Amino acid sequence: MRLILASAILAGSALGALAAAPEVKKLSEIITKIEQSADVEYVLEADWNRRGFYKIDYMMKNGAKATIRIDPKTGEAMKERH
Repeated sequence: MRLILASAILAGSALGALAAAPEVKKLSEIITKIEQSADVEYVLEADWNRRGFYKIDYMMKNGAKATIRIDPKTGEAMKERH
């Protein structure tokens, strides 16, 4: 009986953790916004960085390759580190 009760409590807490996911922008929305920029031809690659941001590589219409770091909460470009 105690084993069943303990299992139910653990399962309930695991489901609660899944339900409390942080509020972030969908990656598809972020990519769409980037592709709608006037100087962007297409997105090459989107990666999640362990430090908590998206790193997105894209091709510009002039043929240059560019990279941008995006804050997943706001969907906006992050400032470059110097």
